[in-house]
Amino acid sequence: MGNVLISRRFDFSSSHRYYRDEWSEEENRRVFGLCALPNGHGHNYTLEVAVWGAPDPTTGMVINLVDLQAAVEVVLEQFDHKHLNLDTPYFADRIPTSENLAAVLWDLIGEELVGATLNRLRLYETDDLYVEYFGESA
Repeated sequence: MGNVLISRRFDFSSSHRYYRDEWSEEENRRVFGLCALPNGHGHNYTLEVAVWGAPDPTTGMVINLVDLQAAVEVVLEQFDHKHLNLDTPYFADRIPTSENLAAVLWDLIGEELVGATLNRLRLYETDDLYVEYFGESA
């Protein structure tokens, strides 16, 4: 049997603010619109994690879904019900856009995964807006 791609969805909620300190309040609002409001705003995110590999000949699984869930949940605990700018160290020097959040999640989840290769992350900010991230090599 060849390689198989398996995906699982996870939900978490976070708030954020798009803002550059070196810009004026007016410039931030012009570029980022409502995303630059001082108190930020939140989203109920959905994260799809896709891993790739050959199924184990004994179990028939690319990865045990319990192990996948545990790896992702350890990471998402850092973000769930948090203000990305204020409560996490990952956005001290970058704006917490969905694009940047997906890249951070890729690195953290990749460190936690054992026995499978991370293939893709799809991060839904809303039902009709998502980003896909394939890592540095894409």
